[in-house]
Amino acid sequence: MKLCLIASLVMLPGLAWAQQDSIPQPLSGQPGDPARGRAIVANRTVGLCLLCHSGPIPEERFQGNLAPSLEGAGLRSTPDQLRLRLVDARRLNPDTIMPPYYRLDGLTRVAKNFQGKTIFTAQQIEDVVAYLATLKE
Repeated sequence: MKLCLIASLVMLPGLAWAQQDSIPQPLSGQPGDPARGRAIVANRTVGLCLLCHSGPIPEERFQGNLAPSLEGAGLRSTPDQLRLRLVDARRLNPDTIMPPYYRLDGLTRVAKNFQGKTIFTAQQIEDVVAYLATLKE
């Protein structure tokens, strides 16, 4: 129930936090795990983060240069700001090429087997946030 509630709240205009640049509440009841978050970021089939971003994951070759480096993400943004960027970066930049990892409605050209599903689960969002928050250099 919480998954659907949070995902739909993100799309409602006029919410106080939606007008800001962050989502202050974690999406899951469990704290994020930085090790799991790093594994998600590095995985070429789950989030595809390194398709566009580069980051301090030296064992992964062929990292992207279309988006900002993930190095220093924990210095540039708070965990709350990182959470919004992962949930739906279009809230901050309507022209972004970053996919909305935790949004269900308002999407176009979604394959039938992916309709009604978010790219990441609430826990995966929290894990990636926890990892990115550790990147202080």
